[in-house]
Amino acid sequence: MRHPRPPRHIRKRQAALAAAARVIPAVKAKQLFDVFLVLDIEGTCNRGSDFDFPNEIIEFPVCLMAWQDKDVDMRASQLEVVDEFRSFVRPTWRPTLSDFCVELTGISQEQVDSAPTFPEVVEQFESFLTSNGLIDENGERLVRFCWCTDGPFDIRDFIVKQCFISMIPIPHWLKGNVCDVRTLVLQSINRDIKAGKRLSKAYFQSTNRRLLNISTQLEELGLPMFEGRQHSGIDDTRNITRILAELGRRGVPILPNTTVEQNKRWPWMGKRGQVLEEYVK
Repeated sequence: MRHPRPPRHIRKRQAALAAAARVIPAVKAKQLFDVFLVLDIEGTCNRGSDFDFPNEIIEFPVCLMAWQDKDVDMRASQLEVVDEFRSFVRPTWRPTLSDFCVELTGISQEQVDSAPTFPEVVEQFESFLTSNGLIDENGERLVRFCWCTDGPFDIRDFIVKQCFISMIPIPHWLKGNVCDVRTLVLQSINRDIKAGKRLSKAYFQSTNRRLLNISTQLEELGLPMFEGRQHSGIDDTRNITRILAELGRRGVPILPNTTVEQNKRWPWMGKRGQVLEEYVK
């Protein structure tokens, strides 16, 4: 999908930020985690629905990133994508996508109709993790890896809801805290501002971090514009990896910073796997 060319004043700002980013040298910092699993889920939705809606996952994309230059002191700066996993997912509670959902995500009804269910995707992804040496046959972690998402929503909301609807436990390898990349970017920018390095649009948005979307994060870090289709799970995920790679290059420690409530519950949750329709708008 082609995006319209931004106005001249925005292009000038992007060029200035990019120039500023280029003069920032790579900094090797101590990095406690070896591997990062970058995830940006797409789920079913209706126009006007919010995070209280019983969304079902319809796209599960993950980019696996690893340090390429980590030394014996655990210091590194070069973070790269080494593998990808992507699967569409067939919803089962409400298998028909809304027109709004199709328009927003670009995912068609035909793509989800022919896709595996979420429990099947979990099995496929476990094989992906095993083949990359991240977990053993029992699902136990073999290396220090961290999940990274744009906000806490993907695991805290989408995963928890989907496991309830699919009547499966949350996989062991999905438990634990998460690196909220949006928060990491905001903290990094605000540190620069306090140090007097530059003024940033993010400074004025810090009271409303929802405004710091993926496109704005790229701009604030002086990176080229969003690549691909926004709200495509795999494209969102790939752009988040660009952000993480730049943060790693700048010496920002990439660590879990968000507590995920694995036992979160919503009013529409009835017995195991049951969605109480009277609570659904």
